[in-house]
Amino acid sequence: MTEQKSIGRLHVITDEVLQTRFSHVELAASASAGGADTIQYREKRPVSTKEMIRVAALMSLACREHGATMLIDDRVDVAAAVGATAVHLGRDDLPPYVAREILGPEAIIGGTANSVEEAVKVAKQPVDYLGVGPVFGTTSKGYRAAPMLGLERFAEICSAVDLPVIGIGSITIERVADVLAAGAYGVAVLSAVVCQPDPEAACRAFADEIARVHA
Repeated sequence: MTEQKSIGRLHVITDEVLQTRFSHVELAASASAGGADTIQYREKRPVSTKEMIRVAALMSLACREHGATMLIDDRVDVAAAVGATAVHLGRDDLPPYVAREILGPEAIIGGTANSVEEAVKVAKQPVDYLGVGPVFGTTSKGYRAAPMLGLERFAEICSAVDLPVIGIGSITIERVADVLAAGAYGVAVLSAVVCQPDPEAACRAFADEIARVHA
């Protein structure tokens, strides 16, 4: 497995729909202060590009303060506009080779997979890691959610590719060790951090658990 680029082990995805107490910017600050090495800005609402750029720029500042990587979900144009060093692409987004042309060779580009076949196909493209899931299911994407994998099929995908795999989908503190043991390089979390009363403390618990497993 190549690790030429710094692919974070703890990705926290921000969200203003599942919870309404914290903004994207506040969540980026809290999660990065709590030890998340990657903050993923995901906005599924019909927000203008201008507004997304404004928010992403503020989030980038918060990430920079704590040394976290700012990652934009789906929107290569927003990533390029704010100088973000990473982007995650879903099935319906720009092809990775186009994103690579826009963002350059040093950018971190993530792909998406839900099966061995899909993972092998995406891994042949210019991506640096794969986001694989949902491992245990998800409620954050509604009807668009891919089928739940379970640990066995997730492990098969991890074994099939020579790229870092980030597991996603209802990952709790109790499940981190199992997901990493199945072959994941790291995990991406959403509600288990951003929906908690204290996102920073919740994030720190995840960071500590990942460090414990890798000790």
